Amino acid sequence: REFSSQPSCINLGMMWAKVLWMLLLLCKLSLAVLPAKPENISCIFYYEENFTCTWSPEKEASYTWYKVKRTYSYGYKSDICSTDNSTRGNHASCSFLPPTITNPDNYTIQVEAQNADGIMKSDITYWNLDAIMKIEPPEIFSVKSVLGIKRMLQIKWIRPVLAPHSSTLKYTLRFRTINSAYWMEVNFTKEDIDRDETYNLTELQAFTEYVMTLRCAPAESMFWSGWSQEKVGTTEEEAPYGLDLWRVLKPAMVDGRRPVQLMWKKATGAPVLEKALGYNIWYFPENNTNLTETVNTTNQTHELYLGGKTYWVYVVSYNSLGESPVATLRIPALNEKTFQCIEAMQACLTQDQLVVEWQSSAPEVDTWMVEWFPDVDSEPSSFSWESVSQARNWTIQKDELKPLWCYNISVYPVLRDRVGQPYSTQAYVQEGIPSAGPVTQADSIGVKTVTITWKEIPKSKRNGFIKNYTIFYQAEDGKEFSKTVNSNILQYRLESLTRRTSYSLQVMASTNAGGTNGTKINFKTLSISVLEIFFITSLVGGGFLILIMLTVAYGLKKPNKLKHLCWPDVPNPAESSIATWRGDDFKDKLNLKESDDPVNMEEDQVLKPYSAPTDFIDKLVVNFENFLEEVSTEELGKSQENILKEEKNKNGILCCPTSLC
Repeated sequence: REFSSQPSCINLGMMWAKVLWMLLLLCKLSLAVLPAKPENISCIFYYEENFTCTWSPEKEASYTWYKVKRTYSYGYKSDICSTDNSTRGNHASCSFLPPTITNPDNYTIQVEAQNADGIMKSDITYWNLDAIMKIEPPEIFSVKSVLGIKRMLQIKWIRPVLAPHSSTLKYTLRFRTINSAYWMEVNFTKEDIDRDETYNLTELQAFTEYVMTLRCAPAESMFWSGWSQEKVGTTEEEAPYGLDLWRVLKPAMVDGRRPVQLMWKKATGAPVLEKALGYNIWYFPENNTNLTETVNTTNQTHELYLGGKTYWVYVVSYNSLGESPVATLRIPALNEKTFQCIEAMQACLTQDQLVVEWQSSAPEVDTWMVEWFPDVDSEPSSFSWESVSQARNWTIQKDELKPLWCYNISVYPVLRDRVGQPYSTQAYVQEGIPSAGPVTQADSIGVKTVTITWKEIPKSKRNGFIKNYTIFYQAEDGKEFSKTVNSNILQYRLESLTRRTSYSLQVMASTNAGGTNGTKINFKTLSISVLEIFFITSLVGGGFLILIMLTVAYGLKKPNKLKHLCWPDVPNPAESSIATWRGDDFKDKLNLKESDDPVNMEEDQVLKPYSAPTDFIDKLVVNFENFLEEVSTEELGKSQENILKEEKNKNGILCCPTSLC
């Protein structure tokens, strides 16, 4: 039998084609990316305008468009809202417009996301139009006080035009004082459908400006309208609210009087616009009201001169409507001992505040007076103070203090009418580098040492707490060195310098923000020190002293020789025998040695000018006989003729040594 193989080949080829087609289909299905399911669907019914739904799609890999399916008229009708938003956006929205918007009604919403690979539907959401209705904000047209009613403002506004006439509206009134950033709110509802609405806001501060704004919503709705435009109103003026009274006690004067500076300001909580026409002050010694004295002033400070006793001071402010409550202050006696209960205090900075905290050993003290003022080189011209109750800390905003200024902060404990001993500290809200460096000078310059002194920088130029000083010094054409010392040191001795060398030096003052160099000075070390000069002088003086001591000792041991050396015997001319010499005897005595030199005899007979040697007189005084033997024949010949002439002419007595007489 013969069989044909052709049908088998055809069936096998068809089978492989189907397999290949199935593989391609599976690959296509595996590569298909459906859009992400729409999430976070939210719908709002803008009254008589539109019904808008929004959602947040995921980032899609391909172009995606959306459809919003809605059923309305309680499910009897449906429609579709289309949008072609790209997947590159981070949200999508679609709006349904009148006349298909009916109210009241319940809607169902479903969002479909579609791309080239398929469709993805969201969950079905359900919406009640009354619960998602949003209307326009109201319009405030009046904020005024009512005559005769204190601390109240009446707000009037127009009901929104696009609001259901039959609906009860709920309101939120937001208000603040004009100089404050903190809002306060009050909620209320209005059931009437009058065009003009009114609300009375009470328990406000007297004579204070307030800023008002209003919003509303249907009672069943979760969506509020926007805020209305702001309006400003002012409450009625009243008598002054009160005063905060404080004092600064100054040292007693020579005559015994004690200056006391009184200061006052509007009490905490007083109206911002409150103005006083003047202030009445009266004061008297304790338990002696007969000595009451009164003062009237328009300033907010006054200086009293009190005695050494305890005084009571009272201050009130007044305007056209009356007086404030009395502010009372007790001034302690000059020798009164005040109590002390604050054990420690610190000041620290936060992001926008300066915080001062303290610890007290007296639990019964719960009132404190915080005083602060700039630390300047002269007496401060103004003080600030604030009372603190039921707390042991105090804060102040940084912008209320000046940067780069040092402030003295003192806390006084107050127990009833007595003020205790203060505890003080200093603080900066912002530090900078000093505006000027220290003024420096070099003292006590030695061979290898020098003492450097500098002056403190004026307080107004420090710009921060001085934490240290750094001394930079450098020899001429040499390496620079530095020494750092604490802020309480204003003098430093440099050592190990080079003899007879020029140096340049300056001192840098540093704060936490950086440092500033002071004046640059130059000095030169000595070539010899005072100690060395003293040592050399001592050696020379010691040598002379030893010599004197040896001389004195020699004189004590041999007094005649010392006397002869210091005070030699001087011959008396009156006792000389030279006057008795005559003729040949005189010549013989003078020419004892002429026979020794006959060659020069003729020459010596001629008189020649002659000046005696410097030791001639000394030799003559000490031993005239030796002198005649040692002097040369020439010298005797020169003086012989003169002696003979004087003897003949005067025929007087010549002076001579006693040894020749």
